[in-house]
Amino acid sequence: MTDWTPTTSHTARLARAALLKTIRHFFDARGVLEVDTPLLSQATVTDVHLDAFNTTFAHAAGPDAQTLWLQTSPEYAMKRLLCADSGPIYQICKAFRHEGAGRFHNPEFTMLEWYRPGFDHHALMDEVDELLVATLQCDRAERLTYQQAFQRHVGIDPLTARQDQLITALDTHQIDIDAPDTLPRDSLLQLLFSMVAEPLMGQQTPVMIYSFPASQAALARVNQTDPRVADRFEVYFKGIELANGFFELGDASEQRQRFNQDNQQREANQLPQRPADERLLSALDHGLPDCAGVALGIDRLLILATGASAIDEVLNFPVSRA
Repeated sequence: MTDWTPTTSHTARLARAALLKTIRHFFDARGVLEVDTPLLSQATVTDVHLDAFNTTFAHAAGPDAQTLWLQTSPEYAMKRLLCADSGPIYQICKAFRHEGAGRFHNPEFTMLEWYRPGFDHHALMDEVDELLVATLQCDRAERLTYQQAFQRHVGIDPLTARQDQLITALDTHQIDIDAPDTLPRDSLLQLLFSMVAEPLMGQQTPVMIYSFPASQAALARVNQTDPRVADRFEVYFKGIELANGFFELGDASEQRQRFNQDNQQREANQLPQRPADERLLSALDHGLPDCAGVALGIDRLLILATGASAIDEVLNFPVSRA
């Protein structure tokens, strides 16, 4: 067997160490506390587009067997810390998503996630911009609304386009799928955005896309001025999706409703339902401070910092050699 060797060069390993040092210095200088939360949890995400790994905990000396989940992100636990008056916090940790390995994704990856009480998503975009300049020595990011980016690259208005116009756009951009008329509107939008717009965005400088459709709010607030959109942003650079941020939803009842809606969609898609995270909901009932949060892929950031062409070049042992 010859595949025992790492897929990184020693130069890449040095670059990772330097990048982590720069990130920690960045947050230390701003008074943001580094924290640690469990990777194994009794709850997981309900998001239709995320699939989590699970394992059975059945130690002879413990309680009855229970399912534990490897976390897709430390978000829920970090929000519980925020509700317990942690103040601004960040975490660098492993995250796990049950998705196919590819050029920019490994099922186990390293995530940077941070939360800023008192910030909205625009203030957090400013800080993300500063971090990118510090780590990549790049120019300041361009900012576009989702609507502007969609119109620029796809050629239609995503907030007003009818179902038939979205299906026509698939043909225009030579996206061939079976039975597009059976897909919900959001799936058509996401298909067009990911296959047409994303590869073209941020080729010279990073780009921050904000004001996503409210139907794609995830854990973000719906915008108070324009209820068609959510206070959410994503960051792209050289065709790579790098970060996903929110002006965080703090309403426990609305969050429970979104969990329920996720599970209804899961059922419609013949996917297993996931229980709502009751500890998170209890924490939100106690009170989440007004804050913004963002998750950023460290491995993808390292690809950009080193000029690598794929994630395997910055991981010592990707899943194929784990």
